Amino acid sequence: MQDEEKEKLSVNLPENAFRELKDGEKYEPILRPECQYPEVTPYSVSMGLIMAVIFSAAAAYLGLKVGQVFEAAIPIAIIAVGLSSAMKRKNALGENVIVQSIGASSGIVVAGAIFTLPALYILKAKYPEIAVSFLEIFLSSLLGGVLGILFFIPFRKYFVSDMHGKFPFPEATATTQVLVSGEKGGDQAKPLIIAGIIGGLYDFVLSTFSWWSETLSTRAIPALSALADKTKMVFGINTGSAVLGLGFIVGLKYSFIIFAGSAFIWWVIVPIMGMSPDMAAIAPEDIFKNYARYIGIGGIAMSGVIGIIKSWGIIKNAVGLAGKEIGGKGADVKNVVRTQKDISMKVLAFSVIAALVVVFVFFYFGVIQNLMQTIVAFVVVTIIAFLFTTVAANAIAIVGTNPVSGMTLMTLIIASGVFVAIGLKGASGIVASMVIGGVVCTALSMAGGMVTDMKIGYWIGNTPAKQQTWKFVGTLVSAATVGGVMLVMNKVYGFVGENALVAPQANAMAAVIDPLMMGGETPWMLYIVGAIFAVLLNWLGVPALAFSLGMFIPMSLNAPLLVGGAINWFVSSRSKNKDVNEARRDRGTLLASGFIAGGALMGVVSAGMRFAGFEYTSPLSEDMMNGIAVVVYAALCIYLITACIKAKRDA
Repeated sequence: MQDEEKEKLSVNLPENAFRELKDGEKYEPILRPECQYPEVTPYSVSMGLIMAVIFSAAAAYLGLKVGQVFEAAIPIAIIAVGLSSAMKRKNALGENVIVQSIGASSGIVVAGAIFTLPALYILKAKYPEIAVSFLEIFLSSLLGGVLGILFFIPFRKYFVSDMHGKFPFPEATATTQVLVSGEKGGDQAKPLIIAGIIGGLYDFVLSTFSWWSETLSTRAIPALSALADKTKMVFGINTGSAVLGLGFIVGLKYSFIIFAGSAFIWWVIVPIMGMSPDMAAIAPEDIFKNYARYIGIGGIAMSGVIGIIKSWGIIKNAVGLAGKEIGGKGADVKNVVRTQKDISMKVLAFSVIAALVVVFVFFYFGVIQNLMQTIVAFVVVTIIAFLFTTVAANAIAIVGTNPVSGMTLMTLIIASGVFVAIGLKGASGIVASMVIGGVVCTALSMAGGMVTDMKIGYWIGNTPAKQQTWKFVGTLVSAATVGGVMLVMNKVYGFVGENALVAPQANAMAAVIDPLMMGGETPWMLYIVGAIFAVLLNWLGVPALAFSLGMFIPMSLNAPLLVGGAINWFVSSRSKNKDVNEARRDRGTLLASGFIAGGALMGVVSAGMRFAGFEYTSPLSEDMMNGIAVVVYAALCIYLITACIKAKRDA
């Protein structure tokens, strides 16, 4: 009977999938609750783990190279659809959700690791006594990911079911549409593959052979270079395909806000600081690096505080719901339908306790080795990670952007102040703070990723408990991969010196932790200015986190986001037909995902070649490289625009 039901299944999202439900109305997913479908199979698990390894390496490279971590859910979903279609697997929708869920652990874990742990390498150059090991990176990422999964599960029903239709879930929506379209038999993977080849070759040539400039700057023009020295105003843009793709997916609104933050700091704050006699001889790039960006750090930290205040009601409601289930008092606890079955709350409670014990042991034997200091660190991590879980989930549900870096910065400031007060400072304090920061950052990143996964499963009709269980396995594989990639990247490029990896978030973490732990001068006034800016921006209705991120990430990495966002707006607003505009935007999302995945993957190949000893020096002059960069970057943008415009209404 169930097989017959599956054959009759209409692979379309219900009409009420994206709107609020009326009184008495229920949402019925594609995979019917009363039926059983293939979900966790040898195929789905093995493919998910392969995706986790590949995209962990790709995301780690991109994040360390340019400071941006792409969300892997969409490209993995497209690849899963393409493979299941090529292999002619029947009823593969549930399997593809599991492939995506396991594989998407990659970007989630990578964000948590690379935003914090490279700071240890950065500070090691200044303080040689600091030790960095693979085990610290691996366990910090793994334990953070596990805590993020466990802390989010009690909130799942609130976010994905109780708040049905009230949050837009941009990333989950896009991923779900890809999975559903693939089950219908649409050729969804072709644009991604083509764009992946183009973006991969483009970035491979750029990073391996340097036949054109990776960053175009106004300093390349003599007149503007002189102006930069006098007024401290400079403009730069990264010419990579991966960052352009990121900008398209982020969209014009948030790309513009991020760039506005960058323009404010580079074209207003830096020139004002440059008027000081003490800074008149300092290059604008150094003024930004050593002074101005601290304003952005203060803004990010305050944005996290604002997020917690706004989410307090969510925390109370979700904890109350979980408490009722543990006590067996919740509605329909004993007869929960398949599509609403989480891991048992009693099993969850035991798992949380076990995970926290392991975290405590790791802190005591592997990081701090002082009982009282370990207890304090453990309490700080547990409380902050749990409270910020809803902030991360709420941010992803609304705008698809997880503010983990800002929340982690605030965690480091709080934790460092506490640690210094109890005598944990110096090099040992730096290691403790950064490893602990890595746990918190990965936990919050995972919480944001989980809300996307669970919403995709809710719309399609997967079993939540199966998604949650196998997410642990994906986290384990991703944590091991990112640890290895980080060690390779450090040996190939390094995090300090000329041509070092950018790692802007980790540099910001290092800038915060250094004076706090080593007794140096802490730029509290600049932090306070940034915090005030965040409050004012929030009052004006401007996303404070996005603006603050723009204030501390280099302009060269924010400008291409604006270019990509502008292309998104252009191709999706040329037609008077709404369906055509949406088809063009959807095609652009696939192409941008291809740029990101292809560029990042080939970047890993390039790094591997350099690690193996391959060296190449471009014979071209700087002026020629700049000229070629203008031409090829313009060609890349034109390709993206024309390929999107070709999309038809039924694309």
